Amino acid sequence: MQARKKYILVTFLASWLLLFLLGGDRLRRFAFFSRTKAGARRSWPRWADRSLLKSFGDPEEPQSHGDPPPPSPRARRAARLSAYKGSRCRMETCFDLGRCQRHGFKVFTYPRERGEPVSESYGKILASIERSRYYTPRPEEACLFVLGIDTLDRDRLSGHYVPDVDEKIRGFPLWNGGRNHLVFNLYSGTWPNYTEELGFDVGQAMLAKASFYAESFRPGFDVSIPLFPRDHPQRGGQRGWLRRGAVPPKKKYLLAFKGKRYLTGIGSGTRNALHHIHNGKDIVSLTTCKHGKDWEKHKDTRCDKDNVDYEKFDYQELLHNSTFCIVPRGRRLGSFRFLEALQAACIPVLLSDGWELPFSEVIDWSKAAVVGSERLLLQIPSAVRCIHPERVLAFQQQTQFLWDAYFSSVDKIVHTTLEIIKDRLLPHRSRSRFLWNAPPGGLLGGSLAKCPPDTPQPCFFTPPLQILVLWNCEKPPPPTEKWPQIAVPLTVIEGRRKLSDRFFPYAAIRTDAVLSLDEHSSLSTSEVDFAFVVWRSFPERIVGFPASSHFWDAEQQRWGYTSRWTNELSIVLTAAAFYHRYYHSLFTGYLPAGLRELAGGLAACEDILMNVLVAAVTKLPPIKVAQRKQHKEAVKGTAATSGRGFSQQQDCLNQVADWFGYMPLVSSQLRLDPVLFKDQVSVLRKKYRHLERP
Repeated sequence: MQARKKYILVTFLASWLLLFLLGGDRLRRFAFFSRTKAGARRSWPRWADRSLLKSFGDPEEPQSHGDPPPPSPRARRAARLSAYKGSRCRMETCFDLGRCQRHGFKVFTYPRERGEPVSESYGKILASIERSRYYTPRPEEACLFVLGIDTLDRDRLSGHYVPDVDEKIRGFPLWNGGRNHLVFNLYSGTWPNYTEELGFDVGQAMLAKASFYAESFRPGFDVSIPLFPRDHPQRGGQRGWLRRGAVPPKKKYLLAFKGKRYLTGIGSGTRNALHHIHNGKDIVSLTTCKHGKDWEKHKDTRCDKDNVDYEKFDYQELLHNSTFCIVPRGRRLGSFRFLEALQAACIPVLLSDGWELPFSEVIDWSKAAVVGSERLLLQIPSAVRCIHPERVLAFQQQTQFLWDAYFSSVDKIVHTTLEIIKDRLLPHRSRSRFLWNAPPGGLLGGSLAKCPPDTPQPCFFTPPLQILVLWNCEKPPPPTEKWPQIAVPLTVIEGRRKLSDRFFPYAAIRTDAVLSLDEHSSLSTSEVDFAFVVWRSFPERIVGFPASSHFWDAEQQRWGYTSRWTNELSIVLTAAAFYHRYYHSLFTGYLPAGLRELAGGLAACEDILMNVLVAAVTKLPPIKVAQRKQHKEAVKGTAATSGRGFSQQQDCLNQVADWFGYMPLVSSQLRLDPVLFKDQVSVLRKKYRHLERP
């Protein structure tokens, strides 16, 4: 009986196995295996069902039959990687560090060929390099090379597109497969896919590129730069709309956007969805279809209403009155809106998946922007509402710092790019990430300053224990023991007689406080003590005695200079002044040789240049300390009183302002009298009595 049951069971299993092998395709059609019925029994919705979950793409917004289908993610990634055959390049493998050892970090720009078109933006980039302290006209001295061919716009449909770049660069004897070369680019790819194709092989060259995809970005080798408009200022640039230390008023709108809506093609998905978050109250999201030649052919049912609402708001007004500004991707990942939001102190809310943010190697964007996801657009309003007001204020202050330090002009964008590359050559001497993200910023600090090893950067806020006297006189300084006793010990060194080298970073300068004196100085010990007390409270400023000021001469349309005693001052002469040793390194290392030579050829120009430099770093005016009456400068003639007769000082002011692109000097009415602060001097003497010489 048992054997019979086993025989029946084996026969049944063998029959089912034979049935599955020979007729399995028919069994799949049975209701028992039907996917439809199985789907009907599930308790969760199908995400492709539009009736259960409305999609961002409305049924009324179909793609035009004339447009090519969008490429798949795999196809887009293959297209991006095909543009960079040296995708594994690093500084150690694709950059000849030996070229930088003999002459340091020098940059050579190729001469521009006759008849070769150069756009206005690329002309500004080349001019910024040639005006920098790193430029060299000799290729044998260069560490880095920049092409003279315009590579900014690689859109084949653009009027600035330069053809046959690959053939041209191969003919350059210095090209060497792109090694030690830097290629700038703002626009890559063309309609309809807008890939990162440049139309030529960059080889082993570094890319300074806008709208950089993170997948094709080579960390530690390439540099992501912002997309800037053609009219972006060459140098200087406008300041941010939020002044330093100011608390912005409560703004009318929490979140705002006003811009184009792409009906088809890449980038249309995100911008088509922006109308979902518009509430017309504290969130304003306005788009228009009215752009392009054939927009009416593609318009949908929303276009007419969107176009009407779009005209009701002014774009600049929205920037001024919004706390957060949406910065969605366009056809490419980056947009001009990013820099516009930074300048307006409107916190950018980035909706551009895969974008390598500008200068992300050194800038911490988590302190200045909200990085969102295109897929989670509907969560953006609730996310920004949860940000604490104190953090909102910190965001706004950081946007102003970053704008002013790195993005307000083409000069700053280019110089930041070069400084990042320079830091890679000597990583052990590179600037810390903290310094790049805190005033005065990476361009005006870091390895230039001589900081004690145990002092955090920036180091000009450390309390000094000694004073170094920089003796800028024709006669040699008297011995140290013959100097009058003051509250803090003195160290005296003799400065160089050549004015352009007056602020050289001498190795003997080991104290934070530097007291600069010349043969016309006549100070009492109490005046020096009091000036030192003031400087200890404001170590980032120049604190001194003789002062002058600048003004705008409307008649001559240029800056003027006067030593007249007025209510305001903007320049403290270094004939008798305290300042931090940090500015010696900055004066020699940051300013180009042309400006330093200018300081040596014009009267009082070295004082003007030092004051302009300090004001550019701190955005603060100097502080004047009052002297006794017999030490005040006598006003000689009406020319000095009225501001006339200072032609060399005026020439210096205007040339320095032209180099900076604006006038950094800040006027102030702050004057401090030692008679009113006698107690402060006595306290200082008691505090440092143990340091006095016997």
